[in-house]
Amino acid sequence: MTLLLGVDTGGTYTDAVLIRDETHVLATAKSLTTRQDLAIGVGKAVEAVLSEAGVSPSEVTLAALSTTLATNALVEGQGGRVALVYVGFAEADLDRHGLRDALKGDPALVLAGGHNHAGGEAAPLDTAALRSFLQTEAAHVSGFAVAGQFATRNPAHELEVARIITEETGIPVTCSHQLSARLNGPKRALTAVLNARLIGMIDRLIGRAETRLSELGIAAQMMVVRGDGALMSAEQARARPIETILSGPAASLVGARWLTGVERALVSDIGGTTTDVALIENGKPKIDPAGAQVGGYSTMVEAVAMRTSGLGGDSQVHLVTSGMDGGVTLGPRRVLPVSLVAMTAPDVVHAALDTQLRASTVGEYDGQFVRAVPGQSAVGLADRDARILERIGDATHPTGAILQSRIEQTALMRLVDRGLVQVSAITPSDASHVLGRLSAWDSEAAEKALTLFARRRVGSGDRLAPDAPSLAQIIIDQMTEQTALTLLETAFAEESSPFGPPPDQLARHVLMQRGLKGHRGLISLQSGLNVDVVGLGASAPSYYPAVGARLHCNMILPEHAGVANAIGAVVGRITMRRSGTVTSPAEGKFRVHLDDGPQDFSTPEEALNLLEAHLHGEATAAAEEAGAEDIATQIERDIRTARVEARDVFVEAFLTVEASGRPRIAHA
Repeated sequence: MTLLLGVDTGGTYTDAVLIRDETHVLATAKSLTTRQDLAIGVGKAVEAVLSEAGVSPSEVTLAALSTTLATNALVEGQGGRVALVYVGFAEADLDRHGLRDALKGDPALVLAGGHNHAGGEAAPLDTAALRSFLQTEAAHVSGFAVAGQFATRNPAHELEVARIITEETGIPVTCSHQLSARLNGPKRALTAVLNARLIGMIDRLIGRAETRLSELGIAAQMMVVRGDGALMSAEQARARPIETILSGPAASLVGARWLTGVERALVSDIGGTTTDVALIENGKPKIDPAGAQVGGYSTMVEAVAMRTSGLGGDSQVHLVTSGMDGGVTLGPRRVLPVSLVAMTAPDVVHAALDTQLRASTVGEYDGQFVRAVPGQSAVGLADRDARILERIGDATHPTGAILQSRIEQTALMRLVDRGLVQVSAITPSDASHVLGRLSAWDSEAAEKALTLFARRRVGSGDRLAPDAPSLAQIIIDQMTEQTALTLLETAFAEESSPFGPPPDQLARHVLMQRGLKGHRGLISLQSGLNVDVVGLGASAPSYYPAVGARLHCNMILPEHAGVANAIGAVVGRITMRRSGTVTSPAEGKFRVHLDDGPQDFSTPEEALNLLEAHLHGEATAAAEEAGAEDIATQIERDIRTARVEARDVFVEAFLTVEASGRPRIAHA
């Protein structure tokens, strides 16, 4: 018998599932995600699922972890403070390619060096400037990202920079050529920055999860889900945490397929922080050839073709101030629901809400609270940020009691972005408590907070809503509307015959919206989704029936939809891909670009065969290292030629080798 344990750490809940013999769900469990120490939530969920199933921890034959942590961090702009070493580029490139914005004030060094398109050295590497930079910045960062010009043609300068950083600081380093074999230095640099920012966060999660499983008596190997739905070893995930971008959403697609057997459907997974929508076609999730796009960042990480929006059960509710009618909008930032924070600090929360309800006017920060996240590194904080963090201390406070000036609001948001502070405000989860759809947390606190928010004034001068239940319904209706738009955008993006305008414009177009309402005038309009939707997530049964009705489509809500990510985590395959390039820098010369430098051949066949053998060995070794067995390989050659004087001339070739197999399981 095999007993597979799947765990998914989401923004709000950590889920666990036990699957017997890869065919039967034996038990499921949920526990609140504990941001201060994720292993606490993991341990509680695992203990609960083992208890429900009545099995011994020693019987578990394989454990697998999927996580939305990396995705959520990028959507919310969180992560450690990092430094970028940008080799061979110009200072203006930081602004031209959006790297300065992505760094968000983190340091960057533009360093002389780099290579040309053929892999030759463009300029000597300025190691003296690098060492000087390390002396001033190393003490204030948790990771380094290194990106060199044409590093995929010759990574020598990236490797030398990494060697010096490791030698002098011991701080983790991410090299861009190790994350992608494709050109586009700025995009590789961005991917390296995000990877460096996530290393500490993902390393803590995996390390603590492994420790907690061991403490519970689970000796089975632990795997981690990548962004394309495949599995990798915990060690590989620690080195390349950027590959866990969309890990949770990818696991949900694998889980949706396992639960429903659908061949073609849109899968929409709602969590606390995000809604993730993707297409299953011919029984498989589509892979985005351009790389994962999350939180406004376009990366070079191979992942499922997923549209991730900052819309979830814990999305912050915002007042719409434009127009006369007003209304609300949701997200993209996740906050702690007031009903949840009241469970941990009931006296503080209820006392503040009661005082605010007695006031004659609504304050700017009424119904909002802040608390620090213990155990997080506060290295590199500005003085104002540090003072606010010290003021918050270990307690929960009304936001208005912490902020002493308007400028401190920006400082507080910086602390939130660093993952050092959590903000609590009203959310769709609170609205669901007010309407009686949920009862897990403090419904009374939710009703008080919504009563306060309902008193806010819209453009006409009227109150937003007469009472808390009315506002709760407005919030739920807005959740339905924004979810429907997310599904429509994905459908338009995946249409085989594009319509022309961008998907977001098409989804909101007046003809589309009138068609959804079945307009009948001089013109008759009818529109909707012509594909089934699989709704996943613990709150899907609360929100998605209305979404299906809005879009006139079949909404599938499978049993165990609330733990689909955890199921997908443990029923996937190990898949490793390695890619490389052959170029032709001169007539009759064919160059293979390898990590240890370029190699030249006189025929393209020799070059391609060498690269293929090299990539085959690397991919197979990586799959074996991850714990795969019965490994099969596939080879994809993208050879580009040009027509010159009535003959085809080789330009370059891009090769990818994929090695895939099932995880090695020790049968109990």
